[in-house]
Amino acid sequence: MVSDPISVPASADASGAAFSEKAIDLLFSLLREVVERHHPELLPVLAGESGNSLSPQMLGRAIQAQGILFQLLSIAEQNGAMRKRREIERHQGRESLPGTFASVLASAKKAGLSPERVREAFAGLKVRPVLTAHPTEAKRVTVLERHRRIYRMLIELESPRWTPRERHDLEDALRNEIELLWLTGELRLEKPNVSQEIAWGLHFFNETLFEVGPDVLARADEAMAQHFGEADLPGFLEFGSWIGGDRDGNPFVTNAITRGALVECRLASLRRHRQSVLELLRGLSVTEASLVLSGDFRDALMLALEESGEGNAIAARNPGEPFRQFLVCVLGKLDDTITCTQAEEGAACRRGYESADRLIADLRTLEAGLRDAKLGRIADTEVVPLRRQIEMFRFSTVRLDVRENSTRVTQTLEALWRASRGEPEDVPAPAQDSAEWRDWLLAELAAPRAGVRDTSGLPAVAAETLGLFRLIADMRPRVGREAFGSFILSMTRNVSDVLGVYLLAKEAGLYADPAGVERCSLPIMPLFETIDDLRRAPAIMRELLAMPLIKRSVRALGGVQEVMIGYSDSNKDGGFLSSNWELFKAQQKLTAVGGEAGVKIAFFHGRGGSVSRGGVPAGRAIAAQPAGSIQGLFRLTEQGEVISSKYANKGTAAFNLELLAASVFDHALKSGRADGPHAVPEFDDALEALSGAAHAAYQNLISNPALVGYFQEASPLEEISLLNIGSRPARRFGAKSLAELRAIPWVFAWSQNRHIVTGWYGVGSSLANFIGVRGASGEALLARMFNESPLFRLIVDEVEKTLAVVDLDIAREYSQLVADAGVREEVFGMIAREYDITRTQILRLSGTRGLAERFPDYRQKLDHRLPVVNQVSRQQISLLRAFRMTDDAARKEEFRKALLLSINCVSAGFGATG
Repeated sequence: MVSDPISVPASADASGAAFSEKAIDLLFSLLREVVERHHPELLPVLAGESGNSLSPQMLGRAIQAQGILFQLLSIAEQNGAMRKRREIERHQGRESLPGTFASVLASAKKAGLSPERVREAFAGLKVRPVLTAHPTEAKRVTVLERHRRIYRMLIELESPRWTPRERHDLEDALRNEIELLWLTGELRLEKPNVSQEIAWGLHFFNETLFEVGPDVLARADEAMAQHFGEADLPGFLEFGSWIGGDRDGNPFVTNAITRGALVECRLASLRRHRQSVLELLRGLSVTEASLVLSGDFRDALMLALEESGEGNAIAARNPGEPFRQFLVCVLGKLDDTITCTQAEEGAACRRGYESADRLIADLRTLEAGLRDAKLGRIADTEVVPLRRQIEMFRFSTVRLDVRENSTRVTQTLEALWRASRGEPEDVPAPAQDSAEWRDWLLAELAAPRAGVRDTSGLPAVAAETLGLFRLIADMRPRVGREAFGSFILSMTRNVSDVLGVYLLAKEAGLYADPAGVERCSLPIMPLFETIDDLRRAPAIMRELLAMPLIKRSVRALGGVQEVMIGYSDSNKDGGFLSSNWELFKAQQKLTAVGGEAGVKIAFFHGRGGSVSRGGVPAGRAIAAQPAGSIQGLFRLTEQGEVISSKYANKGTAAFNLELLAASVFDHALKSGRADGPHAVPEFDDALEALSGAAHAAYQNLISNPALVGYFQEASPLEEISLLNIGSRPARRFGAKSLAELRAIPWVFAWSQNRHIVTGWYGVGSSLANFIGVRGASGEALLARMFNESPLFRLIVDEVEKTLAVVDLDIAREYSQLVADAGVREEVFGMIAREYDITRTQILRLSGTRGLAERFPDYRQKLDHRLPVVNQVSRQQISLLRAFRMTDDAARKEEFRKALLLSINCVSAGFGATG
């Protein structure tokens, strides 16, 4: 048995920090016991030794143990953070917890906002996190499930009620889970297919989100009632997904896969609703003899029994229990709906529910019946949460976006152009940016649709793309419009790109009128990704929103035009500081464009897990958005390991969802107020100058002809593709250039080799240049911005945190993998010099002597992680060298497995891959 000093404190009063440290000690001790039992020769590696004397197989096992150590550390930290939040709420009140509705609405009340103003904000804005399956998640579902059990056991160990014997049994069970984790293969034996990714995404709904989502709405209602005396806020939280709909550069997402994703997501929600109705039915054992039923509910019950076709049998099975009888009818209709969905009949089902609205109406009938019978509290606690669940998840679980890139869309349109003119495939279409091409698009959009065009002779790529739009038209009547989100056009470069999507929607019959000239019923969203794209976006959207067809379409869809902005590619293209500033400016200008056109521009933020790809703290990121830029709908991507870190456990999921939603409403409520976000021209001018200098420094690095060779040799870039963590290829169109390399492996590889240039390079030069040009007044302005500008402060803070993870000694060891000494010294020299400048400038600005001194919690996490990450990084360097030098196939495979485990381990240590 583990000795008492290591055991988790058996006291409800133990602080979150103390509990977390004790839990970490316990978990690590149990892991060492497991390793000692199976491979005692690995203990020296866990104690910090290099492991150079071990065989590749045994070194791989040692690295796996180090990776499990990081996983256990994250579980303990999540548990400790949850406990800390409970302590604050218990001793100081929920209003003292930043990022909660209690805190936001208490602030709104203090600022003098009226209940009407607050309710208007909730009615006019929705929050939609969107799950994506980008190739950044290295954990299998089997491992995620085991993590959840370990987390639950830590919660059990918190309780002071256990006897010593019971605590011993709990710790034994915890050891068993860790042992099974050790014995579970961490690496995927083969690349996951898209169907597996769909199941992976639905795992989080089944485990946490179906339950937690409605709880977040309840918390908002409670805070509203406490501070404004009103409740029953309109539903504002929903979920989206790209999994099974995102075909940009992923040839494995076919139309059949998208159809299957829609069906699986529909079935997941229906099964959850059925389970919830069944639980309510079992618990609602109210006899008619003990209450007075209203006439309205009695009439509704009689109608439900009659429509069921089994009214007498239902009444006989539940005599004198009217509410149970009513729910049995509801359950029967849900069963019919599930059966029809499995047969892909959808809304055409005769006895089932044709839409979620019908089920919601039945639950409102049940609520009213309970309230009329003076059972209002039962209605509030038992029925309202179920109704909220159905309102949130509908019959679709998520709104599935479909995404394709402009290159593939243009290829399809070119095929249609040739088909319409009877031209052979080798005849080139007009240039995509030409007046002739645009005139053809406009003419086709204006011409009444004469019927379904014969597309039997189209090339396979064009037929598949056009087939996607026809699939949407075919499936919407079956699964409901709410099953779809938007069509997202990545790599949007000009107006013609977007007009082309409107034309393909017309070809598929996705217009409100048969002629296809009035308005498009499919929301179409451009995605602006690179720095140049972001700069062109306002002009493109101004022109589009002036077109009658698009204006009519947007207004019919609620008067909100969504625009997606990409954090990953803009960072890869321009560097961290320039990316953040260009994204901020684009939002400012696009918001103004929407105002001119009389529509709301809603932004979809394409953020990743790492800082380099926009993965900064949610509350602070939202607070740093431009004033007035959050309107209508707020969306952001939740990618890869971010999903499992945020939503694997109920407590953590509830906190993260409330933090996201409450932060969005806080920003919306503060916009226009004196204490809210507002533009400061002097700060904007300074950021423009800083961005220009940072961009120049960053471009000087990535345009260096030696960089690509250096990057490929001094990082595991090529080897990452061997890690089966996602169905998507690392490059679009199979190209090998830096331009075609996806942002995710770009960030992933730079983080593995400890350079992490994507999170800081160019910032130091820009700060030094600014002070050099403007002198003392410039330094004073930067100090003001550090204290008063949310955006600038966020940039500086995240750069400082990133610098704390960079290790130039280890980075230099990676650089030794580069064969050409001239290339090695040139590129590494540039990076080392910029690091020194950036470190000096950041510390000068923050007024501290050491990196991350201002972030004690973050520093503590690094203190736990960095010694082991550094050890594994050095092991990875040796493995890379051996793997690349070995020609023997069997030996190479041994090194490959150990190498991939090291990549997994480092990403687990940092908590983000890309």
